[in-house]
Amino acid sequence: MSAPKPPKGHFNILYFASASSHTGKDMEALPAPLPLRKLFDTLEERYQGIRETVLDHSLVTINLSYVEMPSSEDEDGEDNAVVIQEGDEVAIIPPVSSG
Repeated sequence: MSAPKPPKGHFNILYFASASSHTGKDMEALPAPLPLRKLFDTLEERYQGIRETVLDHSLVTINLSYVEMPSSEDEDGEDNAVVIQEGDEVAIIPPVSSG
């Protein structure tokens, strides 16, 4: 099952494993564009505590490609900064264990 197309001016964010448990959602649409460096701050505002318990240990994809999260020390004005665009699909993938 694929995610529905996000509304105009938005992108979809998919939550897996503990990210889904923390948010109570499998997915939602957020306003675009959004600089990747602001994604975790935006999610922390919506879901208090998610950064420490989930995001700091998770992988992130944009349109099925893994991306490296910028550190808080990265410059705001970087020309090569990644920006999440309208219609993109972002996934938060926490570590999982198997037994």
